Formats: sequence, structure tokens, C-alpha cells
Amino acid sequence: MSRQQNTAAPSTTPHIVIIGAGFGGLGMGIQLKKAGIDAFTILEKAASVGGTWRDNTYPGAACDVPSHLYSYSFEPKSDWTRKFGLQPEIRSYMESCVAKYHLHDHIQFNTEVETAAFDKAAGQWVIKTKTGMTLKARVLITATGQLNQPAYPRIKGMEDFKGTVFHSARWDHDFDPTGKSVAVVGTGASAIQFVPQIVPKVKQLKLFQRSGAWVIPKPDRPFTGFEQWLFESIPIVDRLYRTYIYWKNESRALAFTRYGFILELWALLSKINMRQHVKDHAKRKKLTPDYKIGCKRLLISNDWFPAMNEDHVDIVTDAIERVTKDGVVTADGKEHKIDAIIYGTGFKATDFLAPMKITGLNGLDLNEAWKDGAEAYKGMNVSGFPNLFIMYGPNTNLAHSSIIFMLESQMRYILQCVRLLLDPGLHYMNVKASRQKAFGEAIQKRLQSSVWVQGCNSWYINESGKVVSNWPGFTFSFRLLTGKLDLQDYELQPAPSATPEAASSRAA
Repeated sequence: MSRQQNTAAPSTTPHIVIIGAGFGGLGMGIQLKKAGIDAFTILEKAASVGGTWRDNTYPGAACDVPSHLYSYSFEPKSDWTRKFGLQPEIRSYMESCVAKYHLHDHIQFNTEVETAAFDKAAGQWVIKTKTGMTLKARVLITATGQLNQPAYPRIKGMEDFKGTVFHSARWDHDFDPTGKSVAVVGTGASAIQFVPQIVPKVKQLKLFQRSGAWVIPKPDRPFTGFEQWLFESIPIVDRLYRTYIYWKNESRALAFTRYGFILELWALLSKINMRQHVKDHAKRKKLTPDYKIGCKRLLISNDWFPAMNEDHVDIVTDAIERVTKDGVVTADGKEHKIDAIIYGTGFKATDFLAPMKITGLNGLDLNEAWKDGAEAYKGMNVSGFPNLFIMYGPNTNLAHSSIIFMLESQMRYILQCVRLLLDPGLHYMNVKASRQKAFGEAIQKRLQSSVWVQGCNSWYINESGKVVSNWPGFTFSFRLLTGKLDLQDYELQPAPSATPEAASSRAA
């Protein structure tokens, strides 16, 4: 058995519990260890680390953020093979970080959290897993990400289909598309990557889309051996290159959040790129989006439009009415006979901590607290849920830069809070409802000038139309915002006065 699958023996009362072993959870664990804090356990529902980079193994899976920026600043990798990392290399990088920082001893694999409830009297979180384990922790940190629960469309008859069917985030590697008629539902970031990989193999591919996607060229290529040597031998070159990428990407925030007209230059680039590669006018018309560029995720690819140009690729824009045992019936009454259905329909990004049940003070359910749309102070704290910190929480997603930068900002902030909670004289800290409300209102006000409220439906927005995913500004502004812990933002509950140690600590 590989070490990756071994089960660590956690403390029965860990000081800190982290849920999730993706970039957020692993990075938080590393920062805790660097700070000399070893009393933590990482609970991971799967048998290995990696998060979305473990789950998404479809052909062509890659990152759309440059490799040197999509990695920890404290753990640079000089030998990235490409400008934009592929899934196997990104996952390998994460595994190397686990090995270097000896995180295996802290990770409990195959352990999915079912419930977490705050015990006010004890000042602890009581965490119950699907394996029947119960853990108690002073601090609960969730690092489940926004892209971990696949979203399936609601289509009549889906269960009747007799062929192969799966979601791109749960790719069936036993499936061989060679010579088959395949239906792909959805044209999001995953489909943009895997469709060109299977088009040369299939007999026919039918792409069912609600609207086209804005796709611009991907400035990707392999790094040369000399470039890798330079990054390794002269580390300042590696750091300067990362800094260059950071500021280049950071400038794009202006287009998404304030000056939407800049995006029209990318729209023009997308149309030129499409015209160069897709010769059929009818196909180009179907592929042209009907919404403002940037309103949904802007995609990058060099092989999407060439794949769409193939004669055996059929773009279907009529709505799917139902699925039969042999195929898909569209609104025009036509039945499309197929051998397999691949859903490239994304994730339940706005559900955040689902399907876990999180209960705070006085029995407050997090789903109830978020009934009008998820929100959190600085994307991390929710009033009524003391000592709970959400990584990659509401309004921390990006459309222009690396989420790793945002996660590292949160790690620094959470570490300040953890150090505070090490004080035995402090029972818990709970963000003030007024501070959370003011922060949320300020965020939503800023979002009103962004491209994401321009009328399209996207995973950035919940069912009521509230932008719950994206950060409305620069990443460095978030870094500054989270740089210092202001105790005035929190209700600090002292430990019970009956405890002599707590009393002396408060007096000090």
C-alpha cells in the first residue's frame, strides 16, 4: 500500500481541524508547521491529496493561470515543464509539498465530514465524520474549495440512458471514445480542454450548448532547458518572472471590475481567432456568445476552434428536452442517437460547504444564515460561527489572477487568529454581525460596476442573482485587507472565570 493511502492516527482532541487536502488545506498545514504549531489534523474525504487536481483527470486537464504564479510563493518550483501546468504536474507538485513538510502524519484520508457543531460551553467544534469518528477542536478551518461538487443538469430521463455516462470531473478512464458517437453537454472550462482531445478519436461528437463561450488564444509553450536551468541556478530570475506574471495578470482586474470596455478588445481577438479556424459560417454563428465578454468565465485555448471546425463535430443549440435510452431529444423534436454522454456542466460553486451541516451558536444552521446568499467577513468568518475560518469562501474567487495568492493571504490572517486562540484565557472569537454586514454591503456595492452583473447566468452568481463567488478588485488589496487582525471586529469571549489559568491569563 502506498503511503498516500495510509491513514494517520489523529489526536482525539486536536487543537485545529482542517477540512480538505487541496491547495488551501495543505498550504494552511504548512504554515502552521512553520509557526511551530503541530496540533492539527487534516481531514480528507478521498484517498489522496490534490483536491480539484486529484478529481479532474480528464484528457487535457490544465491550469489557465501561469505555473509560476499557480504555486506557493514559499515553495517555488523552477522546473515547470510548461508555462501553464498540466494536471499531473500540478498534482505531483502538491504531493512533493506534502512529502517535504511531512504532512502525511497530519492527514486522515477517506474521512468525509458529515457535521460540525459548535459547543458553546466547551468553546470547541465537535466534528463528526461519515466513518463514525468524532473529533473536537478549538479551531475549525474549511478548505473544501468552490469547485469540488460536480453539478449535473436536470434533464428528464437521464437515468434511462443505456450507454456510458459520466461527469468530466469524474472521468471514466475505462471509456474508449474511439469510433463512438459522443454527446458533450456544456461548453465551460472543462469542455474547452477535453473536447479537442477526444474529437480526433470519435466517430461523431455532438456538442449541446446553451450559448457559445468567449475563447482567446492561450500563450502556452514548453519551457526550454535553458530557462529551467536559469530559474534553478539564479533564483532571483524565477522570482522576477513570477512578479512579472503577477502584475501582468493583476492589471486585468480593471477590465472585469471597472472598465468593461477593455474587454471588447478580447472579444475582438476571440472573433478573429474563431474566423481563422472555423470556416463554416453557420458554426461560427452558433459559437459566438450572446452575452457580454467576461460576464462568464473567460476561457483560453489554442485547439478549441480547430476542433470545432471538424466536419464530424455538430454544435446543437436547441435545448435538450429529454434523454432516452439511446440518445438525446431536443426541443425541435429531433432524437440524436449517441453511445455516450459526458457532462461538462461545471460545479455547485455557490454551495460552498455543502453537503456538510455546520451548526453554530444557539443551533444556528449555516444554510439558514446564508439563505439570502453566502457571505463572510473577509471571505472567512461568519457571525454566529466562532473559531470557524473558511478558506476560498464567499467573494474570494478571481477572474484575473491566481487563487493561490488569495489563499496565502487567508493563511496569514488565520494564523494570526490561531495564535490568539492559543491563549487559554480566550474561549472563542466571533466576528461581529455589524462588521460582517458592512463588509458584505461594501462588496456588493463594488460588484455593481463589474462585468459579472451584466445579465448572464454564471457560476459566479446564485439563484437570486447575488454575486457570491468573486472578489471585486485587485488581489493586493485583499492582501492589505487581511494583513492585520483587528480585534475590534470580533466579540472575544473569555474562558469561564472558574478556571484559574484563564483568569490569570485575562489579567495579564
